[in-house]
Amino acid sequence: MKSSKEQLSAGDKKLIDFFNRKVEEYNVPAFIPDDPISIPHKFSKKQDLEIAGFFAAILAWGNRKTIINSCTKLFNLMDNAPHQFVTSFEETDLIPFIDFVHRTFNATDLFHSLKFLQHHYKENASLETAFSKWMQPDDENIESALNGFHHYFFAFDEFPERTRKHIAAPFKKSACKRLNMYLRWMVRNDNKKVDFGIWKKIKPSQLICPMDVHVARVAKRFNLLERKQVDWQAAVELTAYLSKLDKSDPVKYDFALFGLGVIEKY
Repeated sequence: MKSSKEQLSAGDKKLIDFFNRKVEEYNVPAFIPDDPISIPHKFSKKQDLEIAGFFAAILAWGNRKTIINSCTKLFNLMDNAPHQFVTSFEETDLIPFIDFVHRTFNATDLFHSLKFLQHHYKENASLETAFSKWMQPDDENIESALNGFHHYFFAFDEFPERTRKHIAAPFKKSACKRLNMYLRWMVRNDNKKVDFGIWKKIKPSQLICPMDVHVARVAKRFNLLERKQVDWQAAVELTAYLSKLDKSDPVKYDFALFGLGVIEKY
């Protein structure tokens, strides 16, 4: 595979045209209702949107309809006011959540997540700083933000060891698909009304493409990815190629890769 610094070939230019068409096809409001991003779209208050997006991303594995149903149940239990709940709940308020479960994410994991969010929002107006404060302005990508967030998430209190598996990090060699997706939602702002673009301390050019087996399959089919493992190094490699297509906003091509892999079964 050619270096991202080389000139675009004729094949690259054809790929840009094809991928741009797919981005235009899937980066539209009609994409929202059947996707987990529909959960934060139910809210308008910034902090509500951040919290809803966080849980929608963390729970985003498995069938999309099931993910949406689990998130809807979760926020119904918060009276659809997640920021108010997070900043004011006491231990007894968690009793209705005891039976909450989504795949391997259960109430134990939920309770630590809620306590973390309460801890953070007591000192911060936005969840953005939980990621951005670990970065330097000239960071090539969000690796430090994700590693810093993981350590921060488990630093403030005793925590259940089992919950670690739900918060991915590059130092664990994870592709960090769900957190990369969350950051895409919060950071990208292209006025298409799908991603929110409410965070400004992280640049779209620093994002890493969310990668799972579907995205990796499509990437390999188009010879965008050589690495066999679906891990952090592979996500960085794919994003480096996508940066050839659009240096300022490489992760917009997540729409194309996701649509081709999950919807079109490419």
